[in-house]
Amino acid sequence: MNITFCCTGTKAEPWLEGLQVALPGAAVGVWQPGAPAADYAVVWAPPQRFLDEQTGVKALFNIGAGVDALLKLRLPPTALVVRLDDAGMAVQMAEYVCHAVIRHFREFDQYEDAMHAGQWAFRKPRLRQEFPVGVMGLGVLGERVARALAQFDFPVHGWSRSPKAIDGVCTFSGAEGMSDFLAASRVLVNLLPLTPETENILNRATLSRLQPGGYVINVARGAHLVDADLIALLDSGHLAGAALDVFRTEPLPAGHPFWSHPRITLTPHTSARTLRDESIAQIVGKIVALERGEAIAGIVDPVRGY
Repeated sequence: MNITFCCTGTKAEPWLEGLQVALPGAAVGVWQPGAPAADYAVVWAPPQRFLDEQTGVKALFNIGAGVDALLKLRLPPTALVVRLDDAGMAVQMAEYVCHAVIRHFREFDQYEDAMHAGQWAFRKPRLRQEFPVGVMGLGVLGERVARALAQFDFPVHGWSRSPKAIDGVCTFSGAEGMSDFLAASRVLVNLLPLTPETENILNRATLSRLQPGGYVINVARGAHLVDADLIALLDSGHLAGAALDVFRTEPLPAGHPFWSHPRITLTPHTSARTLRDESIAQIVGKIVALERGEAIAGIVDPVRGY
């Protein structure tokens, strides 16, 4: 068995070592142009040449949660695209989103500013019932986030393309459910996959449907958000703020208005990082299952985009 590693911007050696230990009978190596044909490939943002050469690869294991960049390339016709089911990212995402929601709800930014100014000042407590949180996208990560938020007694709503049932979460689905979902939410968390249908979904029209004083948390992809529309709604007062972890161009370019906007909190695409050991174990388990002719989870439908 030949396994090829082709991950842009990722240090290869620890991945190669982990894969080799877990699959001692396999040949594991880093892809170079003209390399031998691979049976399986571990990839992140591979060049088109790699995919053009590896026409017989059985499966491409994507080491990030999103597969949108991979699906934009010309893929080998018989290759499965396999995403990570979780691999330690769901709990990180729940931590990040809960922190962002609670920091906004408890007004910790304002307390921090007051303390820096030498002011000992209290603020009127807010009511959780006045801060319903909407989670857009109820996959593995979205469901974990929705359940975590419900533990803090926020009213939690969820939206997905097809109907889902989650204890403690009021769910909406389909195009017909989107408007009611947005209207029921004051805080909006975006965890959708990026597809042609979801690109630019966070725009003036959709964000204007949020309850007044809305707050936006984008931890999915930068291309979901129309940057200028967010800034306009912040400046108008309809939105109270935003926490952004993903951007159309990364790193975020110097001079972008997000850097200096007083109501925007930024982090450098760190809400849920790939955990190498957990990812290797999951990939190896799926390779072994495929070699046995067994079904595996996480196979991406290229038409749907997830």
